[in-house]
Amino acid sequence: MMILVMQYLVMLALLLLALPVLVLLVQVLSARFAPQRVSPLSDQRPRVAVLVPAHNEASGIAEVVAGIREQLQAGDRLLVVADNCSDATAAMARAAGAEVTERFHETLRGKGYALDHGIRHLSQQPPEVLIMVDADCLLGKGALDRIARVCRHSGRPVQALYLMHAPESTGPMRRIAEFAWVVKNLVRPLGFQKLGQPCQLMGTGMAFTWEQIRKAELATGHIVEDMKMGVDLAGAGQAPLFCPDAMVYSFFPSSESGAQTQRTRWEHGHLSVIMSYVPRLLAGALKTGNGALASLALDLCVPPLALLVMLTGVAWVVTALIFLLFAWSAPLVLASVLLACIGVSVPLAWSGFAREVLSLRELLAAFGYVARKLPLYFKFIFNRQVEWVRSKRDSE
Repeated sequence: MMILVMQYLVMLALLLLALPVLVLLVQVLSARFAPQRVSPLSDQRPRVAVLVPAHNEASGIAEVVAGIREQLQAGDRLLVVADNCSDATAAMARAAGAEVTERFHETLRGKGYALDHGIRHLSQQPPEVLIMVDADCLLGKGALDRIARVCRHSGRPVQALYLMHAPESTGPMRRIAEFAWVVKNLVRPLGFQKLGQPCQLMGTGMAFTWEQIRKAELATGHIVEDMKMGVDLAGAGQAPLFCPDAMVYSFFPSSESGAQTQRTRWEHGHLSVIMSYVPRLLAGALKTGNGALASLALDLCVPPLALLVMLTGVAWVVTALIFLLFAWSAPLVLASVLLACIGVSVPLAWSGFAREVLSLRELLAAFGYVARKLPLYFKFIFNRQVEWVRSKRDSE
């Protein structure tokens, strides 16, 4: 009886693992080989407001504001929310030409509260399209114009391509992190976009119609408010569109403390969203027959790449031991198939989209990167981060 129960549990665990592995494989194959989709544009450029939440960003806010202003047109607005700042963020943003509102609160802290404050400020003269850009992000050429036009034409939220770059002369671990980011924010959403499916919101480079954003629940301290907002909008029948032709970009912190804070916030938030929202989205998709909702649930179920590789490798080792002890081959066969899927997905993603990010030798050494993230995942189990924490900037 005990052996039957063990067999059932092992196969169940492998089937649960198979779902994100197969979703990743489909996304990578689609991104590499499916024909490109072009997002239709509105004939007229809508009037936009760019909202920039900022907390102690005095060292870089002027460059961000200057880059945004270059892409604004007559009638557009640029609003910086200086949120609980103890430095000269507000003064530097005003001097660079932005409209600024300041917000202070002892306990209600985090990006979501800053966004809510900015939207209420803009509601006196609302734009047609609102675009959110983080205070440490720069814009690619024509990014605002393109996502604003796609948003107006589709009537849906639009997510630009958001990339993170490793600082120059950095070590291989940062470049491996950049590769994982390329897989998450370029390869996977591009694969689904080519299949006509929605994407997750990524926190910056996001465009919304005013009607969408004014109804959004933003005043929360959720650790990844962008993912939550994308899920909420998908539940309302307005799943986000991916626009790979528009880009925003930023840089990983050079300091290990800043990078660690950033990784913890992103990955703990991602895992929390998987646990909280994927079952709800799948149930909603089955109940309503909403294919976009099901696709977003499948996309959300894919954990961070390092964790997925780690889980697949552990599954293979465990099933190999089971085969040696009990001569039970079915789990080992399934685990081997999943490991082969990972072995196809990762090199295909690298060869198609990240050859300039890191060398093949560095990619093969990525197992060291996976091992270094073990404490982060143990911390999720025993001491999960649940509040938004800003990453330390290099200038600090």
